[in-house]
Amino acid sequence: MKKICIITGGSSGMGVCFAQQLLHFREFDEMWLIARRIEKLQKVSDKLNESIKINNSSVKIRCIQGDLSGKDGVEFVKNLLKEEKLHQDFIIDTLVNNAGYGTYGTFENTSLERQLGMVDLNVYSLTGICYEALPFLTKGSLVINVASLASFAPLGNFAVYGATKAYVYSFSLALAAELEPKGIFVETLCPGPVDTEFANVASLGARKVVKDGKSPDKVVAHCLKSISRRKYISIMALKWKFKAFMSRFISKIWFARYTFKHEKRPSN
Repeated sequence: MKKICIITGGSSGMGVCFAQQLLHFREFDEMWLIARRIEKLQKVSDKLNESIKINNSSVKIRCIQGDLSGKDGVEFVKNLLKEEKLHQDFIIDTLVNNAGYGTYGTFENTSLERQLGMVDLNVYSLTGICYEALPFLTKGSLVINVASLASFAPLGNFAVYGATKAYVYSFSLALAAELEPKGIFVETLCPGPVDTEFANVASLGARKVVKDGKSPDKVVAHCLKSISRRKYISIMALKWKFKAFMSRFISKIWFARYTFKHEKRPSN
């Protein structure tokens, strides 16, 4: 039976790193990269195919252009899986829910459309994709949901993003418990600042790079190492681990007030 690896947000950032590293970490027949920007997806595919050729692998890379936001995004994935099922039986060996974005600025001063779009992608789509993938997951399958260090406490100037990632964190751990008896492993990745396009998107170009961003390659490598060790949560840097730990003892409203006053993020 054919085994498939699916990566959302596979055209840049950690999505690309997951694609590169999963080729050597898991065994599957096809890798589906899903994102809106087909040109970037094709460039990623070209690099992956070079690696596949060098390693004499037979993995097929499939680039799928699509907007995963909200109800339409979930329906898009549902139809992809349904169509594939018509041609051949398959299982999802690995599912990486990496697609998502953030917005900088206060709730009041940030476009409602962008913030609701964030909920649609970060929460609605991730939940729906997990649900549609469930019938195709089997013993030994792996699900990686990308949450954030922002999952652990409410953040002023980052209110909706933090809330969406808190949902992903809670949902993923609960899903891990429910799927564990079936032999399906769910990993929750909680990175702090990572050197990707995140800041440029979140600030609408006001901040081009993520401040103090860590290497996405190292974040993904640590995530896969955590999976090998059967750890359900991946937090790479010592500083990030300290913040996550201290969030248990610090008042949530105090933290929200502190970040609102002292951690301003630029935005256009």
